[in-house]
Amino acid sequence: MTSRVAVVHTTPETVIADTARVMDLAGVREHLDTGLDTLLKLNLSWTRFFPACSSWAWQVDGVITALRDAGFATEHLLPVENATVVTEPHEGARLNLWDPVLARHGLPFQALTEVEWSVHDFGGSTPVLDRIFPDGIRVPTMFAGKQVLHLPTLKTHGHTTTTGAVKNSFGGLLREERHYCHKHIHEVLVELIVMQNALHPAQFSVVDGSVAGDGAGPRTMVPRERNRLVAGADPVAVDAVGAALMGFDPLSIPYLRMAHERELGCADLDRIELAGEPVDRPAVPFETKRSFVIFGDQMLRKGPLRFLEGPALHSPLFVWAPFASNLYHDWMWYPTVGRWRIGRFRRTPWGRLWERYRRGLP
Repeated sequence: MTSRVAVVHTTPETVIADTARVMDLAGVREHLDTGLDTLLKLNLSWTRFFPACSSWAWQVDGVITALRDAGFATEHLLPVENATVVTEPHEGARLNLWDPVLARHGLPFQALTEVEWSVHDFGGSTPVLDRIFPDGIRVPTMFAGKQVLHLPTLKTHGHTTTTGAVKNSFGGLLREERHYCHKHIHEVLVELIVMQNALHPAQFSVVDGSVAGDGAGPRTMVPRERNRLVAGADPVAVDAVGAALMGFDPLSIPYLRMAHERELGCADLDRIELAGEPVDRPAVPFETKRSFVIFGDQMLRKGPLRFLEGPALHSPLFVWAPFASNLYHDWMWYPTVGRWRIGRFRRTPWGRLWERYRRGLP
């Protein structure tokens, strides 16, 4: 099957219509069934608002508007997101302005911390995750049999180089202790595709690159206006196009190359059917960097401090890690560097659209 990915240029004035257009070009009606429940898997990388970090308010608004106009009944749309050891989904939904958008569409937000999780047998097709979770891989019971639509943003990531459609499932299919996967993150991302193929009858992704995140993602980034929306049913192909839009060679990124080699999706740009507009690489390529916290995590898991991995990350002493992350991100970086970057963002056209959503005016 040919992997089709749509790319559309967008502006703050046209982003809702552009979202419908990119979804239509990517064949949302062909891939998702209007009669089935559809999980809207939101992306919360930080409880606090920071540009390009988590699903945008207009991204949520545009996707839901397009689905409803395409004949998807409101009662079949299920917005969900999970917690991590450093995020809180309800507070994140409030601070990232998902709550007012969902309320306007008559949709409740479902935190995955509040649903039943049960062990699912993937028949030996997830050997890395089976080793990480020897007592069984627990997934939300409600996920089985439901189709899923992912709403990630376009950004870099200190663990995975880029992040998007594939990694967005990381926060839905694994519980809060998924940080155990960081040591083998690329292999885990490939196995998450296998898990989704087993659980969901169909999937689709809409990546918002209106303002993308460069540098030390997924939180301490430099926001860059990219003015692009990307959509498709093959998450590997969607992420390959997203990587190219940031200036990366998709096949140089381990999780994309491994998924491509296993024929779980297409990461070869020459074999992806592009709809809409061509993939234009940025004049200045994005550069993945590691935040202080990700650097420390990698030193403990794979670097010279790995002899401390057990007591530091796999024992009751682990409580120091989320404390250190929150101290650095929320109390040191955000009020200083973060506040300055948010201030610059708010003076842009996209920042003014954000302010309109904050005031409930779109």
